[in-house]
This record gives sequence, C-alpha cells and structure tokens, in this order.
Amino acid sequence: MKEEIRSQYEKWLEKAVADADVQAELRAIAADDAKIEDAFYRNLAFGTGGLRGVIGAGTNRMNVYTVAKASQGLSDYVNANFPETSRKIAVSYDSRIKSDLFAKVASGVFAANGIEVAIYTELMPTPCLSYAVRALHCAAGIMVTASHNPSKYNGYKVYGADGCQITTEAAEKILAEIEKLDIFEDVKMGDFDTLMAAGKISYIGEDVYTNFVEEVKKQSLLGKDDVIDRDVAIVYTPLNGTGLKPVTRTLKETGFTNITVVPEQEKPDGNFPTCPYPNPEIREAMALGMEYAAKCNADLLLATDPDCDRVGIAVKDKNGEYVLLSGNQTGCLLLDYVCSQRTKNGTMPQDAVMVKTIVTTDLGEQIAAHYGVRTINVLTGFKFIGEQIGYLEAKGKESSYIFGFEESYGYLSGSYVRDKDAVDGAFLICEMFAYYKTKGISLIDKLNELYANYGYCLNTLHSYEFDGAAGFDKMQNIMKAFRGDITAFGGKKITTCLDYAKGLDGLPKSDVLKFLLEDNCSVVVRPSGTEPKLKFYISVSAADEQAAGKLEAVIKNELETFLA
Repeated sequence: MKEEIRSQYEKWLEKAVADADVQAELRAIAADDAKIEDAFYRNLAFGTGGLRGVIGAGTNRMNVYTVAKASQGLSDYVNANFPETSRKIAVSYDSRIKSDLFAKVASGVFAANGIEVAIYTELMPTPCLSYAVRALHCAAGIMVTASHNPSKYNGYKVYGADGCQITTEAAEKILAEIEKLDIFEDVKMGDFDTLMAAGKISYIGEDVYTNFVEEVKKQSLLGKDDVIDRDVAIVYTPLNGTGLKPVTRTLKETGFTNITVVPEQEKPDGNFPTCPYPNPEIREAMALGMEYAAKCNADLLLATDPDCDRVGIAVKDKNGEYVLLSGNQTGCLLLDYVCSQRTKNGTMPQDAVMVKTIVTTDLGEQIAAHYGVRTINVLTGFKFIGEQIGYLEAKGKESSYIFGFEESYGYLSGSYVRDKDAVDGAFLICEMFAYYKTKGISLIDKLNELYANYGYCLNTLHSYEFDGAAGFDKMQNIMKAFRGDITAFGGKKITTCLDYAKGLDGLPKSDVLKFLLEDNCSVVVRPSGTEPKLKFYISVSAADEQAAGKLEAVIKNELETFLA
C-alpha cells in the first residue's frame, strides 16, 4: 500500500471521531490493505452531478466528512460569487440511508459560513428542491440523493440559482474551492439544532410545497368540454422513495382516487428490500407492482424512483397482459397528447418548442414537426433541457416551451421547475390514460397509431465496459475510429455526422457523435460520463417491428466491429 494512503487512513482514525459508524468501519478494515486502499486512493469525484458514491469511511466514500468538505467548498463559492443579500441555499433529501443526516450536516456547514439555509421539514423529491431554489430566490440548492442507484450509494446534487443542476463551469469553480481544503482543519462544522434555534436555518414552509403541487395541477391539458372517467384503477409504487405524498396528493386532488399503493414499497426505506435496483427503467424494479396490478385488475401501473424525478408505467395489451413501456414510448405518447390537446384547445403558442436529448428517440422530432412545433436537441442530461427553458425565459418566451423529455424516463411539461419531474409525469400520464380510455382507446392502441403515422420506431441502447487506464485509452481510440471515413451503417447512408466535441449549436463541447442516416434512422456513440463504458444508441424506423429488429441487429453488428 502507498505510504500516503496509509497516512490518510491513520489521520482519519485519529480525527474522524464524530461519527461512530465511520470509526467502527475504520477499525474493522485496519488489517485489510485492499479495503483501505479502495476507501482512500482518491477523493470522491465532484462534477456537474455533484457527489455520488458508496456510503462508508474514507475519502472515496459518502460520509459526514466528505459531505461537509463539499459543503464548505460550495459555501466558499457562494460567498465569493453572490452578494450578501442573495446568499441562501435550499436543502432537500430522499429516503436513502443517512440522507437526513447528510442534509443536516450540509445545512450546518452552510449556516456556519453565514449562508441562510432553508430545508424541507421531511424528505421531498428532487423537483421540489428545484422549485424551492427559484421560489425562495436562493443562490444554490442541494438534493441529497443517489437517484436510482442501489442502497449502498448516496449522493449530493448541486443546483444553481436557476433551479438547474450546476453547469460545467460552476462545477469546476466549486471543485477548485473544495480542493483547497483540508477535510478536518478547514471545514466550519455547525450544529444543526443550535443554528436552527438561532434562526440561521429555517424550515421551508408548507406553502412552498403546496404551491409546487398547484403548479403540477396547472399542467392539465383538458379543454372545457373534455369529460373523462377519472375512476381508472391505478396501482402506484414510490419504490420506497419520496414520491408517495406528492404523487398521491396531486392525483387525488385532481379526481384520481382509485389508487392502490404497493404496501411493501410504500414507506420510505433506504434499504429498498423488495427492489435492489430502484429504477423504473429496470423490469425487476417493476415486478412487484406488476403483481399487484394483476391482482387488482388495474388499468395502469405507475412507479417513481427514490428521488421522484423518473416515472415508469405498465399498461394492458389486447390479451390483458401488462406491458412495460419504455421512456421513449411514454415520452412520445405524452408529446403527442400535449400537442394534440393544445392544438384542439387553441393553447398552442406561436413559436412552440419541444426539447429532447440527442440520445432520445428521433420519433419525437417527427411528432413535433407534424404539429408545427420546433425541436431543440441537447446533450444528455435533463439539466440541458432546463437550461433551454432558462434561455427562452430570458427572451420573454418562456411560454413557448411545451414539453421536454429524455429516454431515461424523465418528463416535464411546464417551466415551474428546471429538472425532470415524476410528479408532473405521473399526473399527465394518468390524465392522458383516462382521456383515451374514455374514448375506448388504450395507450398501446395510441402507440400503434403513432407507428402507423410515422413508421415503426425501435430504439436500443448497448453498453460496453472498458475498465482501467488501458480501457480509457481504448475508448479514445474507438472514438477516433468513428471519426474516420464512414459512409453508411446497415446499408443506410449517413446524411449528416454531428460531432459535439466541437461544441455544436451553442452546447458545451462533449465527446459525442451522432450519425443521421437516411429513412429517419440514427446512431449515437458516446463514452459514459460516470462509468467506464462506451454506449451505442440506435434508432431505427421501418415498416414494422420485425423489419426494424432486423435492421437494428445489422447496425449493432457493424458498430461492434469498431470495438475489436
């Protein structure tokens, strides 16, 4: 083991005495060099997504010390870049292990640095944090969550004054402040209860939460003459996260009262005992909900992830079997519903805009064009969608934004927050479902109608791991090869190659390639920003599912030749 790692370990053993769990783990790994090395070989990475890591002892772990150090860096950034009257930070947290503790530790650091802190009285979803930042005119916000990761993880998302996750530029400045600090000597730790009693920390009022729910309810797209059957049978699972109260409240207040909540996944529980991967993108996470849907003969299954910014659904097919819809499929259904209802009701803005990420289905752009809606394509990450809303707002055209979505189950139909919102997504899905059901149309029927109008669209994602420094170098060489002289994939001619490494369309530079092929097909190649993986996103349009599957397989095989 390197001497500096052993030295770090010894320092923590001496000084990290405020948290009994950290001390116990440090002592437990005393004779295990491999575990010590893994815990201390680096500092937990801080980037545009903030912090995320395994909960435990060490510099490479989520614990009260790494959280406090990041909070000191954020405090120094806020104090250096915002006038005294604007130095306020909003705080929220989810159901994960130690989330409430980490939120209080961070709040104590902010307040000890002279920054006003507003924290929710109980766990709240990520979109509620985004809303509070803007509603309370904060300089920043933090959401303690690891989103949909397994239970051993926790994290810390940082938001800017605009309610979006921080930009690359802001993240670099905050990181520079963090890196100046000694984790034990330079962090101002404040006691939460003492600072609360002194008025330096305050609870976010119930009115902010209620106003958030009211903004979601305003997203209804029903016209004055639309009558729908709201007694549809809904099974809902918050996957032991934050969604229970805001989702059920919003649905009940809008007339959807026939709701069965999956009891094993109802209450907040950071151990996620029945869904080890609490991500509605994954079939296993939806399995228990589908069992309850079958038992209750439900019309619709809804599931939100732990911080309630993603929502997944299942609906019955013509045989009465429950079918999971992908994020792309649900997003296209919602986009079409938003556009068709606004057109019917005369509420479509003159310069209507839909925003999606470049890896999200190209079918979305076809649907938008049909209704005369302009599409803005952005880099992967919903913060870039939120950023576009901000640009429109700056031009006085905030109302032009009508919908945004990404393939990873994130949706937003209003500008009241600047991140994906599963409360809004769940409400819109229920309204859309009930609207069509009242007309005798299922969501599967509607999806098939979209395919009939625009061609069947198949979207797939393929990931390939490249571990270590050698793996990183190999990924760089593969990306270089893709930037070579390529004319077609799967017999489909490349019409345009978009290289985002050059900073296209005003977007930040990013190592991403998108090949537009003839016949509304496309391929995106990108290294993951958070894992040692290379990802291929394939979008294929064809006459039917079988033809699309065959073409997708040919394109996938051709792409994989670049990995050799």
